[in-house]
Amino acid sequence: MTNGNSVVLLDGGRRLPRVDILIDNKKPGLFSRFSTTQLGGLAVKAALEHTAIDPALVGHVVMGMAQHSHRDSIYAAQGMRWRGGLPDDVPALTVARICGSGVESIAVASEMMLAGLRHDTDRPFSVVGGAESMQYPFALYNHRGRPVGAGVQKYGPIDASALPRGTHLQDVLLMSLYDPGAQMSMANTAEELGRRYGITRDEADAFGLRSHVNAKQARDAGWFTEETEPVDVALDGAADPLRIVHDTHIMEKASREGMARLRPAFEAGGIITAGNASAVVDGAAAMVLGREADAAKYGAKPLARIAGFGVAGCDPRIMGIGPVPATRKALAQAGIAGRDIDIVELNEAFAPQALAVMRDFEQMGIDPAKVNPQGGAVALGHPLGATGSILTLTCAYALRRRGLRYGLVTMCIGGGQGIALIIESMR
Repeated sequence: MTNGNSVVLLDGGRRLPRVDILIDNKKPGLFSRFSTTQLGGLAVKAALEHTAIDPALVGHVVMGMAQHSHRDSIYAAQGMRWRGGLPDDVPALTVARICGSGVESIAVASEMMLAGLRHDTDRPFSVVGGAESMQYPFALYNHRGRPVGAGVQKYGPIDASALPRGTHLQDVLLMSLYDPGAQMSMANTAEELGRRYGITRDEADAFGLRSHVNAKQARDAGWFTEETEPVDVALDGAADPLRIVHDTHIMEKASREGMARLRPAFEAGGIITAGNASAVVDGAAAMVLGREADAAKYGAKPLARIAGFGVAGCDPRIMGIGPVPATRKALAQAGIAGRDIDIVELNEAFAPQALAVMRDFEQMGIDPAKVNPQGGAVALGHPLGATGSILTLTCAYALRRRGLRYGLVTMCIGGGQGIALIIESMR
């Protein structure tokens, strides 16, 4: 698609630093005070501030979110819209394709523009992206309508001391990562891929180390700077806020020896550890999309053109292979071959999952060395509904910085899917 109806990503999109949900696995993380809508609102506000268009030309907001983490999560994109500074007459849509939600938002907004059914010709631009607070709650089930304390609880917190003895809560984070269709957790599906592809623990650890080394190099070189919006966090008892500039999970002194000392985290004799699985972090990203003709009309600067999309289903027991069939579809739609891809941003859900995908990619002509040159989710984290939009920004800015043309953004999706986006730099 290279005519005036092509959808383009405008220069100025921003993401927040990806921040661990816990500090040292003990204390609440630095973003624990923010809900998903608050994180998304910060990203929307930053994108509008850095994108050279009048916000009055924004006619729709489409944001991805995977799971409800807070009491305001039901409002999702609408909350991100008003927190980001857009007026009440701008409609907002929340999309949820689990880990692919951030890319799905780009697809949905693009389809709106190209189909024209919900496109606002007077306000032709859309804000897209995704956000996720992984501060998922512990949930109490089957207690609705029962008395708690003096009466039936309707609003506000429940007094835990008034609950019957033996009442149990479930961790929504862990429960969400178990797929009843596959009858496996996400990590176990990656272990299964590892077995089918003959991936060893040593290979998985080497991949985890590569992620940290590449991410640290990219951070230290300032490659993430233009895409990242610093966030000021008020700390309890502190006179001044703490400014968070960088992703927090990158290991400063990662080593092969350190990786090897970690125990299997999900299966006895398994190869997935805390060192080669994606980090659990909070994050958000947003950007502005528009048709190429509208960008030219209003003097906006395009960063990249949407060249192709692909969504595919797969066996949920090996859901991690989803990027392979999705990428085949995206390449076909873009009219290019695997060898034409210059940068791949592949979400590293788990090391054996990513390695399995890369082996199949190599058969498609995609050079493994082009995958995640700036690190990936093992080092940087995977805030579910935000990851797709974060990786899109990382890829688009890297293509421009390096003077390259085509980028692939892709990820697996729990339940047995994959999604892929191909962008063409407008450097």
